[in-house]
Amino acid sequence: MSAGSGDFQSPALTRFNQARFTPTTRNRVESEPRLISIEPMRRLFIVILPALLLAAAPSSADATTGRVIKVLPHFLDLKGRHALSPSLYDRDAYQAQLRQHPEQRSGRRFDVLWKAKSSGGATLKLRLEMRGVAQGNQPRQTTLETEAKPGWLGRWTSLTFVGDDYKNFGEVTAWRVTLWDGELLVGEQKSFLW
Repeated sequence: MSAGSGDFQSPALTRFNQARFTPTTRNRVESEPRLISIEPMRRLFIVILPALLLAAAPSSADATTGRVIKVLPHFLDLKGRHALSPSLYDRDAYQAQLRQHPEQRSGRRFDVLWKAKSSGGATLKLRLEMRGVAQGNQPRQTTLETEAKPGWLGRWTSLTFVGDDYKNFGEVTAWRVTLWDGELLVGEQKSFLW
């Protein structure tokens, strides 16, 4: 064989070609075309199908779902304000001042963020229960209620405790806010000491 005939192969190229075209297990696996595996899709189908069936299942016609998301208890000053400016920092500083100086307070306001969905469009009840400083063997307790109209978005509702009731009650030590659909408790949020 002459150098210019093109039939000459180096020993390294010969070994490469033999390895590439020799049917070994390692080369056979690498040379087979890859097929798309349907196993992940099957698993996804197994998970999604029951979820869709549960979501589409009919529920009771008058079922109300909801929750109390957040409760912000605020002291009110003698003018009925809970802050001097819209700044959250100023609000917190003013609340600290009112907490330290009870003579500057005129009441408490509980701002409640709640969310509910009702297929019947029924009016719900938002109830605030408060416990105060103990007198004798029993703690004082009072309840405030207001009607709440359900919707798709969360709503803020304020429950205010002012006047002689507030002055005679004393310090509020614990509170609980509940959302009711008739006699059915829909949502609840309570203070640590409740």
